[in-house]
Amino acid sequence: MKTIYKSLGIALIACMAASCSDDFLTVTSPTQEDASEYFSTKAHLDEAVVAAYDPMHWTDWSMDQYEPFILMSDIMADDMWVGGSDKNDNQNWHLMMNYEATPMKVITAIWIDGFSGIKRCNDVFSYLEKEIEGATDTDIASWKAQAYVLRAYYATWLWKFYGNVPYYQTNLSGDYISPQISADKLYEYIVKDIEDALALEALPWKGDAATYGRVTTAMAYMLYTEVVMYQKDIERYPTALAYMKEIIDSPEYSLAPDYATIFEEAGEWCEESIFEINYISENAARDWGAPLTAGGTVLPTLISPNNWPAGQDGHNTGWGFCPLRIETYEMFSPDDARRDATCWDVRDYADTYNKRYQDFGFFLQKYSARADGNAGQKASGELNYNNNWRIYRYSEALLNAAELIATIGGNTGDARRYLNDVRRRAGLVTELEPTIDNILQERRLEFVGEGKRYWDLIRTDRAATTLLPDEYGYRTNAWTPNKKHLPIPQSEIDRANGTLTQNPY
Repeated sequence: MKTIYKSLGIALIACMAASCSDDFLTVTSPTQEDASEYFSTKAHLDEAVVAAYDPMHWTDWSMDQYEPFILMSDIMADDMWVGGSDKNDNQNWHLMMNYEATPMKVITAIWIDGFSGIKRCNDVFSYLEKEIEGATDTDIASWKAQAYVLRAYYATWLWKFYGNVPYYQTNLSGDYISPQISADKLYEYIVKDIEDALALEALPWKGDAATYGRVTTAMAYMLYTEVVMYQKDIERYPTALAYMKEIIDSPEYSLAPDYATIFEEAGEWCEESIFEINYISENAARDWGAPLTAGGTVLPTLISPNNWPAGQDGHNTGWGFCPLRIETYEMFSPDDARRDATCWDVRDYADTYNKRYQDFGFFLQKYSARADGNAGQKASGELNYNNNWRIYRYSEALLNAAELIATIGGNTGDARRYLNDVRRRAGLVTELEPTIDNILQERRLEFVGEGKRYWDLIRTDRAATTLLPDEYGYRTNAWTPNKKHLPIPQSEIDRANGTLTQNPY
């Protein structure tokens, strides 16, 4: 069972005064409370926390853009292309893939959605400044911990994609302009939020069917480890390693026996899952005129073959974006169970669908449009697939721990076991030594299409030697350090009235 947390807005009823004076412009609700009064009870405060989860669901399609954040990094790496009809279809994506995005042509929804999430978390803290009717100290600690982790999570989107951004932890007023801070300073805010959340000891270790989708202590551990490793904050590596070992030693998390089942509906929130973003098709009402309505995701439609015959090979049609590179398929050994669970090989069906740009016959099976994946939806079938996005898995905890040990020292026997546990689950019998190169290659094999590879290359200083022009003429530019952050959208530069400095992209 999965739960979609829906934002609950307050409907404001306009009442017009029977006067021709300036008072005519003052609209007051005669029946409803303002926000600070409304969010003063336990039930309503929980609604505010629920609303803070909402922007997690938006990036696949919001603000008139398709920008699923788990793939927006992958198209800048080396496992998939952009696809579509040609290089002008979702042009912003193609420019990002070739490291030539501009302030006028760059993804913007991740910026807007990230700040929307931060604003909603700040709302929670502002409401908690007053007494909450019916709330216990335990309730308040839980709400604060969730808001801290969520705010850190949204800030991580901005930190990774844009780097040097305006930031605030108290919602703005007046001109609504906040000072720009460096990526390093934003990192400090992110880590402190996670540390403050954990210090409250108010999050569950693992969710249950009624709370799947809410943050947990294990999820906070994974987020903490992700950001300190990306920052290369060596002083915090021992803490991160201790967190990973706590997850590894927990009886509540383990590797799923069959890799392929992880990404089926039956595999959602399985023993391997540490955190997922929930989507649901049953009674889903997301529609072309209502992109932010809770329900399903458009991701499977985006990344599946175009004009695919309904039900053929157990799949539905899509728009042909994000085809996998042939090299991605070939990097797996034939006996690696992850190959076919990751790479949907459609070469035998070439005459039955519309082969589009950069299509070499492989698509991402993990999030493909399954034939029954949008069953029960009530609006637009393309937008309402039930594929949860897998954000953190137990296998990542194993590989994080192995890498941390290889970096700072420790029990190399543990590191070897962690690395080879992941390999054995994939059906590989040859054991590898836990070197950084071996661990990074295993991460690549394990997490294709899960938004990990690009950031791994940057944080390990391999991007400049790996992300190079290709033999096909699709990527003609090489990655350079000034490409680490995307350009800040020009719309934000203009809105900030000279207070934002553009990234040197």
